[in-house]
Amino acid sequence: MKKIIFIIGSLSIVSFADLSVEQIQTMVQQIHEKRQGVKLETLDQTKEPFIRIEESNTTTEVILPNQDTKSKMSLHAIMNGKAFINDAWQKVGDNILGYTLVYIGKNGVVLRNENQIKKLFLHKKKDNFIMTEERG
Repeated sequence: MKKIIFIIGSLSIVSFADLSVEQIQTMVQQIHEKRQGVKLETLDQTKEPFIRIEESNTTTEVILPNQDTKSKMSLHAIMNGKAFINDAWQKVGDNILGYTLVYIGKNGVVLRNENQIKKLFLHKKKDNFIMTEERG
């Protein structure tokens, strides 16, 4: 069975390989020819295509290229339909660093400006137990 599959595979490769020596030499010559590259002025005007993801224990933030990194937001708490963001209580419709708070959920919030959406989440801390001791 393996021999039959090998023979059929070999025959199909040979039958579809219609490259001549001249065609291969032409391809090699085209590879060696100097090609026109992109001008440096064009490269200077292009936007950086990479994004950076920063995670802390209270936020997960996607930082786009050329974005102001001073506009970091931290979600600390959610209670009674309000969110504690950047040391202030906010409600739906409030403006925070150019973003409008559009949704407050159980574990996170959604902020939106003209063309970007930010999602902030509450992160569970590992050591969230309060230890008490009795004094006598």
